[in-house]
Amino acid sequence: MSMSPKEYQAYAKKREPARSVLANCVRAFIVGGFICVLGQAIQEAFIYGLHMSKEDASNPTVAVLIFISVILTCLGVYDKIAQWAGAGTAVPVTGFANSMCSAALEHRSEGLVLGVGANMFKLAGSVIVFGVVAAFVVGIVYLVFGIEGSFHATR
Repeated sequence: MSMSPKEYQAYAKKREPARSVLANCVRAFIVGGFICVLGQAIQEAFIYGLHMSKEDASNPTVAVLIFISVILTCLGVYDKIAQWAGAGTAVPVTGFANSMCSAALEHRSEGLVLGVGANMFKLAGSVIVFGVVAAFVVGIVYLVFGIEGSFHATR
């Protein structure tokens, strides 16, 4: 029995389990919110435990969140959380770290350069390019319109 692509899509759609949009949104909100609360707790620990300023505590906070994400990805835990939570794990910086680590783990058998190095940025590369281009455009807009705000460097 041979099916055309349209027939197969109709067949697969009939047998696809129904998904509750509300339940998916609630799970994404809970897990994404938990990741943000965890990040805030880590930042507070740096501020009060190591007597850092809020600005100085920001970078190590992100580094710790990335480290936790990579460890959980290596242990296979992050992917299980992501299957349950959906976009809640993809939006924060931990999702970005997970996507890069997953690709690196998947292609490590192909070698460090052609496997890990070449494939690690396939998914994350578009995010990096978008971020760089968006930062460039915003910088040009700030330059052209003379917008300073709170983003200018102190002297």
